[in-house]
Amino acid sequence: MDKLIIEGGFPLHGEVAISGAKNAALPILCASLLAETPLVLTSVAALKDIDTTLKLLDLMGVKVERDGDQVTLDASEVASFEATYEMVKTMRASILVLGPLLARFGSARVSLPGGCAIGSRPVDLHIKGLQAMGAAIHIAHGYIQASTLHLPNRRLQGARYYMDIVTVTGTENLMMAAALADGTTILENAAKEPEVVDLADCLNKMGANISGAGSDVIIIQGVEKLNGAQHNIVCDRIEAGTYMVAAAMTGGEIKLTNVQAHLLDAVIEKLREAGAQVSVDGESMTVKSNGKLTAVNIRTAPHPAFPTDMQAQFMAMNAMAIGVSKVTETIFENRFMHVQELQRLGADISIDGNTALVQGVDHLDGATVMATDLRASASLVLAGLVARGETVIERIYHLDRGYELLEDKLTALGAKVKRAS
Repeated sequence: MDKLIIEGGFPLHGEVAISGAKNAALPILCASLLAETPLVLTSVAALKDIDTTLKLLDLMGVKVERDGDQVTLDASEVASFEATYEMVKTMRASILVLGPLLARFGSARVSLPGGCAIGSRPVDLHIKGLQAMGAAIHIAHGYIQASTLHLPNRRLQGARYYMDIVTVTGTENLMMAAALADGTTILENAAKEPEVVDLADCLNKMGANISGAGSDVIIIQGVEKLNGAQHNIVCDRIEAGTYMVAAAMTGGEIKLTNVQAHLLDAVIEKLREAGAQVSVDGESMTVKSNGKLTAVNIRTAPHPAFPTDMQAQFMAMNAMAIGVSKVTETIFENRFMHVQELQRLGADISIDGNTALVQGVDHLDGATVMATDLRASASLVLAGLVARGETVIERIYHLDRGYELLEDKLTALGAKVKRAS
């Protein structure tokens, strides 16, 4: 397996283009299953999770063509309605084919998902929502087996469904399913994330009738069929946030392009509170710092609050900030696995339940550490950029799932980063 070798102590300077969002691209790729004509997407990042999803769709019979960051998907001749364990085990987002398959073809067999080991992310809300629309579903041998063959016209039926817990993938799966259902579906306590809004925008371009995306109530009026469209994937706010923290931690100055600042309000507020300078100019943003930051308290919560996917990066920042901070994780119960690795670098962090107490230290020292999940990997990269000496990060395949050309972009900004087998 590959590893990253980082020599710390170099302030980052320059310009970095932010890629299209992985968490927006994955459901939109799956939405191609709903269309009878080709869907053309741009700003599709070159990531492991994207490749896995394209391979899954290809195995189902979707014709996939890729040219740079543009992907064309033709689902006019889908032959298989199954997502096998071998395809799903590395990526939980594969569950997103369930709704589209069921809505358009009336049948689906999808393996229970895998992915990052950051805590329980149950799919029961997906299943209950589809059952509320009339689907017959049972779980056997590790697979979700679903059918609408018993329903009128073999189509899902519009329903009102309240989600007990805010779930992004659950909202996306049910929104896609409802797009081709008979009648009106109302999703209550829906996720408000920008990636949900981007999916709704794409579906509406395909001919869907969806309103309310971005609020906690989404209304979907089912239509007879959907066609292809052209859609540009929204910028990756988590990638952007990671580079913003990198600029602040290293005492550098980075200009980010292809970024929508309003998607990062909570992150910008906390960086400014820590002492970094953040300026916005249209679809670009500049982050500047002298490297002397003040510790900031963080509490994760669903959008528009502080994102759980930025918690690990801010913990790395707090590890060398002046003062003591509390980092509280409310989304995933097992998302502090980066703490023991940061401790290996010299961080002073203690955990009490879902809260980490971080005492800032004067410096971190390079060491060999192990990535445990995608965002934990990013926090170790950030720590390595400021640690004294050499930091080696093992198991970086997690990074390849969510950061496009990470070492290339960091090197262009002046970091000393290289990949080794």
